[in-house]
Amino acid sequence: MQDIIALMQQPEAWVALGTLVVMEVVLGIDNLLFISILSNKLPEGQREKARRVGIGLALILRLGLLATIAWIVQLTQPVLTILGNELSWKDMILIAGGLFLVWKATKEIHHHVDPTDHEDTIVGVAGVSFGSAIVQILILDLVFSIDSIITAVGMTPHVEIMVVAVVTAVTVMLLAANPLAAFIGKNPTIVMLALSFLLLIGTTLIAEGFGVHVPKGYVYAAMAFSAIVEGLNMWARNARLRKQGALR
Repeated sequence: MQDIIALMQQPEAWVALGTLVVMEVVLGIDNLLFISILSNKLPEGQREKARRVGIGLALILRLGLLATIAWIVQLTQPVLTILGNELSWKDMILIAGGLFLVWKATKEIHHHVDPTDHEDTIVGVAGVSFGSAIVQILILDLVFSIDSIITAVGMTPHVEIMVVAVVTAVTVMLLAANPLAAFIGKNPTIVMLALSFLLLIGTTLIAEGFGVHVPKGYVYAAMAFSAIVEGLNMWARNARLRKQGALR
């Protein structure tokens, strides 16, 4: 307890905490998009439960990984060489997670582009089972958790700060889950944009796994720009609808 009090009296500890919280929240957006899209495919009565279970598992998983942080750090050591590229367990996990995300996003985009063969998937009646949704959420939780924790280790040696940052970020995800899922469900074009984001994130994870560093700032700047453009399109559509309603 005294160690924690002493740590909180250090200005650099607060700076590290603030930076980690922001980083965890930003990384959590990727996870939250996937959870929102996947949970919206479930029957309406199961959607909120799936989101809460998925986010709860993310918290448990990240805290569990923090408890084994010495082992997590060793995941960056090369264990395999493919085509001249030395890959660590972290690299292979990122590549596998990226491939899964690309496959899942591509499949969902196909379903939305060609709804005639997948009408039940679009409306969320029989698109995916509750257990299947939780398993898929857990897979992405694992990928994002390992990536964020290894990044956190490089920013601060204090596990206490990492725990506070993780709990804060997951709390934000829990509060934002239902509003985000409802917003995505009411705006079909947002679904396609979110799936495109997931496709971009999956490609980035694969590149990172093969040692090609993609600055996160560029990725999130592109996502923010796309979201702003889509927001303007939605604003314009709503203005046209209001004008048409007034004319009637």
